[in-house]
Amino acid sequence: RQPLSPCVAGERLCSTEEATAGSGTYTRHGFIFSSLAGCLEKKSEDNELPVVSVVRDSESQLLPNVGAVVTCKVCSINSRFAKVHILYVGSTPLKSTFRGTIRREDIRATEKDKVKVYKSFRPSDIVLAKVISLGDAQSNYLLSTAENELGVVVARSEAGVQMVPISWCEMQCPRTHTKEFRKVARVQPQFLQT
Repeated sequence: RQPLSPCVAGERLCSTEEATAGSGTYTRHGFIFSSLAGCLEKKSEDNELPVVSVVRDSESQLLPNVGAVVTCKVCSINSRFAKVHILYVGSTPLKSTFRGTIRREDIRATEKDKVKVYKSFRPSDIVLAKVISLGDAQSNYLLSTAENELGVVVARSEAGVQMVPISWCEMQCPRTHTKEFRKVARVQPQFLQT
């Protein structure tokens, strides 16, 4: 076994004369290519050609990509946007948190000019959002909740009780019956996390 070296999807690994294609690879025009991002593994059997395969690094960091639905927690809000920490991509928890921003104009699909951030999110709300552009080291991921399925899924009232959605724009505290404005998500069953 040789030490594992990282490779990216589509990377040309070697020619088919040097090795046999294993899992995580494909052949084209006499060469073996990686079909996924991971680590290159070469196994040699007796006198036969070594088998080249690409194994996914189980420790590799899953990154939010454009179009992915993410679960995030609101950290702070102002009149222009909400700052969030991305906790899950789909149903996979992230090892480290990524910062995201939901701009006022990306909160709703309609009546964007009437949207108020404080009537949509509050700090510590758990929100389902979609990644609309990637961040880098300096800036955040841009997220959108402008679909019915996206928005606040878990919110606590002033009394510290988990609120119940009563409409697409309000949640109610079951203890005090106080109503609070939120951009409520119509949650799809696949995103419900127990």
